[in-house]
Amino acid sequence: MDRTHRARLPPRADMVHYRGVAVADSVLVLHPDRLLPSDPGLRAIARRLYETVRELPVISPHGHVDPQLLLDDSPFPDPATLLVTPDHYVTRLLHADGVALEALGVGQGPLSEDAARAVWRLLCGRWTLFGGTPVRVWLEAELADIFGVTTRPSPRSADAIYDQVAERLGEDGYRPRALARRFRISVLATTDDPCSDLAAHAALAAEPGWPERVIPTFRPDRYLEPAEPGWREAMVRLGEVAGIDTGDYAGYVHALEERRRHFIRHGATSADHSHADVRTDPLEPADAARIYRAALAGDATPEEAAAFRRHMLLEMARMSCEDGLVMTLHPGIRRNHHRPTFARLGADTGHDIPIRIEFTDALRPLLERFGTHAGFHLIIFTVDETAWSRELAPMAGFYPAVYVGVPWWFLDAPDAIRRFHAAVTETAGFSRTSGFVDDTRAFCSIPARHDMSRRIDAGVLARLVAEHRLEEDEAAEIALDLVSGRPTVVFKL
Repeated sequence: MDRTHRARLPPRADMVHYRGVAVADSVLVLHPDRLLPSDPGLRAIARRLYETVRELPVISPHGHVDPQLLLDDSPFPDPATLLVTPDHYVTRLLHADGVALEALGVGQGPLSEDAARAVWRLLCGRWTLFGGTPVRVWLEAELADIFGVTTRPSPRSADAIYDQVAERLGEDGYRPRALARRFRISVLATTDDPCSDLAAHAALAAEPGWPERVIPTFRPDRYLEPAEPGWREAMVRLGEVAGIDTGDYAGYVHALEERRRHFIRHGATSADHSHADVRTDPLEPADAARIYRAALAGDATPEEAAAFRRHMLLEMARMSCEDGLVMTLHPGIRRNHHRPTFARLGADTGHDIPIRIEFTDALRPLLERFGTHAGFHLIIFTVDETAWSRELAPMAGFYPAVYVGVPWWFLDAPDAIRRFHAAVTETAGFSRTSGFVDDTRAFCSIPARHDMSRRIDAGVLARLVAEHRLEEDEAAEIALDLVSGRPTVVFKL
């Protein structure tokens, strides 16, 4: 630690024993240079670069916050419901240590005060589990920056921290809208079912004095997967909402096109897709119609269902070229890996696991048709970082439509973000990347995640300046572009 900042750290408190190990029940402090390079020369440059972007508004072009949260503007019920139960980044690591998800409030509905306090004690009692993870970075920032907590979580401090956060949540300044303004959120994209009426978005957009943009994102995955349970019922619902007969393939495609237009009328700028692979092999129209009929009858084979979904992913690209929605891909995840947990608690409970995926040949049919189409934006994310330099950066370095999505989900971490820049920018530059996405439903983690990205980017750029590969004024321009320019341009905001 350099001498300039040493005095800012408070002294350690008395040691306590937890699970037989002596740990410090110390004050919680956020070091001003956290996540910046440790080398003093690099750190000085990174500080200056970080200061140029530190207070900029947050643009969140991909996330999962419920817009009803902001429309209702009700107080958050308790610290556990806000910071633990809905955040699978938190619950999955506690579960790996033997804590039942039900004990963390997952799938349990509203928590009583006793239950919420018990969840909070489980988090604080296992605080050491999060050491070295980005989750620790986010949680510390949430506790210290938002709620003014000055004590490190531990078994001994759990109740005092709970009481402090709970008291804050009773104040008007900690309601969702007040926090959104405090977080400087200027754009917040949600993720929405094509059959959603988007009433919450419409109500927010119509409210005077609410300048922040809360925009929907078209997420049609379940409508493209005939092999998934409930697909046939979804087709009926799609037809009802669109006012179009989905009894045949032509009507189905027309209904999807109409729902995309509905989303655009409500401010949407992108459509998001997350399937096991990104193959885009085309079908002849007659074959697509035949498989659709078979799927409605329950007779499509798994191979036919997969072929249909791959064809429809290509169709989604065609629609994006026509209606202008940005197409984002978030593939390569085996959803609901532990089927007993899925059966008991449902989706998004922490056991979606990455799988291997190939991009070059899989996307070739799409890119041959639309990769040079004027105005088409295709943002490709991956949780397989080996694909960054091998496939995605070379694609983005040739196709005008292609942008490489920043590290997402399991790679949304300091060292992975550094590896991303090393792998991608040498081939494709900074301009062919998407800008940061927080991809979260944990509302209070949004500013912490964006701040982490800004700090890491400042360090990456500082190294380029120190190596005389960039002038510092150029690095500052790139830092600004990564925070404001890239997401605005790439997501058409």
